[in-house]
Amino acid sequence: MDDYLLALLARASHAVSAEFHAQLRGRGVGVPVWRVLATLSGLPRGQGETVTGLANACLLQQPTMTKVLDRMERDGLVRRHADVQDRRVVRLTLTPRGEAMVADLLVAARAHEAEVLARHSPEEVEAIKALLRDLIARQDRARR
Repeated sequence: MDDYLLALLARASHAVSAEFHAQLRGRGVGVPVWRVLATLSGLPRGQGETVTGLANACLLQQPTMTKVLDRMERDGLVRRHADVQDRRVVRLTLTPRGEAMVADLLVAARAHEAEVLARHSPEEVEAIKALLRDLIARQDRARR
Protein backbone atom coordinates (compact mmCIF):
# COMPACT_ATOMS: atom_id res chain seq x y z
CA MET A 1 0.00 0.00 0.00
CA ASP A 2 3.02 2.30 0.27
CA ASP A 3 2.91 2.89 -3.49
CA TYR A 4 -0.87 2.98 -3.93
CA LEU A 5 -1.89 6.58 -4.64
CA LEU A 6 -5.34 6.39 -3.06
CA ALA A 7 -3.98 4.93 0.16
CA LEU A 8 -1.26 7.58 0.28
CA LEU A 9 -3.80 10.38 -0.28
CA ALA A 10 -6.10 9.00 2.41
CA ARG A 11 -3.29 8.52 4.92
CA ALA A 12 -1.83 11.98 4.25
CA SER A 13 -5.25 13.60 4.59
CA HIS A 14 -5.96 11.74 7.80
CA ALA A 15 -2.56 12.56 9.32
CA VAL A 16 -2.75 16.27 8.57
CA SER A 17 -6.48 16.63 9.27
CA ALA A 18 -6.29 14.85 12.62
CA GLU A 19 -4.33 17.76 14.12
CA PHE A 20 -6.96 20.30 13.07
CA HIS A 21 -9.87 18.03 13.94
CA ALA A 22 -8.51 17.84 17.49
CA GLN A 23 -8.61 21.64 17.62
CA LEU A 24 -12.22 21.57 16.40
CA ARG A 25 -13.19 19.05 19.08
CA GLY A 26 -11.56 21.29 21.68
CA ARG A 27 -13.87 24.08 20.53
CA GLY A 28 -16.93 21.81 20.55
CA VAL A 29 -17.28 21.82 16.75
CA GLY A 30 -17.75 18.65 14.73
CA VAL A 31 -15.95 18.12 11.45
CA PRO A 32 -19.19 18.10 9.36
CA VAL A 33 -20.25 21.41 10.95
CA TRP A 34 -16.83 22.90 10.20
CA ARG A 35 -17.05 21.75 6.58
CA VAL A 36 -20.49 23.31 6.13
CA LEU A 37 -19.44 26.58 7.74
CA ALA A 38 -16.27 26.77 5.66
CA THR A 39 -18.10 25.91 2.42
CA LEU A 40 -20.84 28.49 2.99
CA SER A 41 -18.31 31.13 4.02
CA GLY A 42 -16.65 30.85 0.61
CA LEU A 43 -19.81 31.83 -1.27
CA PRO A 44 -20.80 35.36 -2.26
CA ARG A 45 -22.94 36.89 0.47
CA GLY A 46 -26.55 35.72 0.32
CA GLN A 47 -25.99 33.25 -2.55
CA GLY A 48 -26.42 30.09 -0.52
CA GLU A 49 -25.90 26.47 -1.46
CA THR A 50 -28.21 23.51 -1.95
CA VAL A 51 -28.24 20.48 0.34
CA THR A 52 -26.88 18.37 -2.53
CA GLY A 53 -24.12 20.89 -3.23
CA LEU A 54 -23.16 20.96 0.44
CA ALA A 55 -23.22 17.17 0.70
CA ASN A 56 -20.83 16.91 -2.25
CA ALA A 57 -18.51 19.64 -0.98
CA CYS A 58 -18.50 18.26 2.57
CA LEU A 59 -18.01 14.62 1.55
CA LEU A 60 -21.25 13.45 3.17
CA GLN A 61 -24.25 11.49 1.98
CA GLN A 62 -27.36 13.64 1.50
CA PRO A 63 -29.39 12.10 4.39
CA THR A 64 -26.46 12.69 6.76
CA MET A 65 -26.06 16.24 5.43
CA THR A 66 -29.75 16.92 6.07
CA LYS A 67 -29.37 15.82 9.71
CA VAL A 68 -26.29 18.01 10.17
CA LEU A 69 -28.12 20.98 8.65
CA ASP A 70 -31.18 20.41 10.83
CA ARG A 71 -28.94 20.61 13.92
CA MET A 72 -27.09 23.64 12.58
CA GLU A 73 -30.35 25.42 11.82
CA ARG A 74 -31.64 24.62 15.31
CA ASP A 75 -28.36 26.00 16.74
CA GLY A 76 -28.79 29.21 14.77
CA LEU A 77 -25.78 28.74 12.48
CA VAL A 78 -27.54 28.41 9.10
CA ARG A 79 -30.88 29.25 7.63
CA ARG A 80 -32.85 27.69 4.81
CA HIS A 81 -34.61 29.76 2.18
CA ALA A 82 -36.18 29.25 -1.24
CA ASP A 83 -34.05 29.90 -4.29
CA VAL A 84 -35.03 33.15 -6.02
CA GLN A 85 -35.05 31.48 -9.47
CA ASP A 86 -36.76 28.22 -8.52
CA ARG A 87 -38.78 28.15 -5.30
CA ARG A 88 -38.63 24.32 -5.27
CA VAL A 89 -34.90 24.58 -4.55
CA VAL A 90 -33.83 25.18 -0.96
CA ARG A 91 -30.61 27.10 -0.33
CA LEU A 92 -28.66 27.48 2.87
CA THR A 93 -26.79 30.53 4.08
CA LEU A 94 -24.91 31.41 7.23
CA THR A 95 -26.63 33.37 9.97
CA PRO A 96 -24.70 36.14 11.74
CA ARG A 97 -23.90 33.59 14.48
CA GLY A 98 -22.58 31.15 11.85
CA GLU A 99 -20.51 33.89 10.22
CA ALA A 100 -18.93 34.79 13.56
CA MET A 101 -18.16 31.17 14.36
CA VAL A 102 -16.60 30.43 10.97
CA ALA A 103 -14.50 33.61 11.01
CA ASP A 104 -12.75 32.38 14.14
CA LEU A 105 -12.40 28.84 12.79
CA LEU A 106 -10.95 30.05 9.48
CA VAL A 107 -8.19 31.85 11.38
CA ALA A 108 -7.38 28.60 13.19
CA ALA A 109 -7.54 26.58 9.96
CA ARG A 110 -5.21 28.95 8.14
CA ALA A 111 -2.76 28.89 11.05
CA HIS A 112 -2.81 25.09 11.04
CA GLU A 113 -2.30 25.00 7.27
CA ALA A 114 0.62 27.43 7.52
CA GLU A 115 2.18 25.24 10.21
CA VAL A 116 1.84 22.13 8.04
CA LEU A 117 3.08 23.82 4.87
CA ALA A 118 6.08 25.36 6.64
CA ARG A 119 7.47 21.82 6.83
CA HIS A 120 7.93 21.89 3.03
CA SER A 121 9.43 24.23 0.45
CA PRO A 122 7.11 26.62 -1.43
CA GLU A 123 7.89 24.73 -4.64
CA GLU A 124 6.86 21.41 -3.10
CA VAL A 125 3.65 22.91 -1.77
CA GLU A 126 2.69 24.45 -5.10
CA ALA A 127 3.54 21.25 -6.98
CA ILE A 128 1.37 19.07 -4.75
CA LYS A 129 -1.52 21.55 -4.81
CA ALA A 130 -1.34 21.72 -8.62
CA LEU A 131 -1.30 17.93 -8.88
CA LEU A 132 -4.26 17.55 -6.53
CA ARG A 133 -6.28 20.21 -8.38
CA ASP A 134 -5.54 18.42 -11.64
CA LEU A 135 -6.56 15.02 -10.21
CA ILE A 136 -9.84 16.50 -8.98
CA ALA A 137 -10.58 18.32 -12.25
CA ARG A 138 -9.88 15.24 -14.36
CA GLN A 139 -12.08 13.09 -12.13
CA ASP A 140 -14.88 15.66 -12.31
CA ARG A 141 -14.64 15.72 -16.12
CA ALA A 142 -14.65 11.92 -16.28
CA ARG A 143 -17.89 11.80 -14.25
CA ARG A 144 -19.74 14.06 -16.67
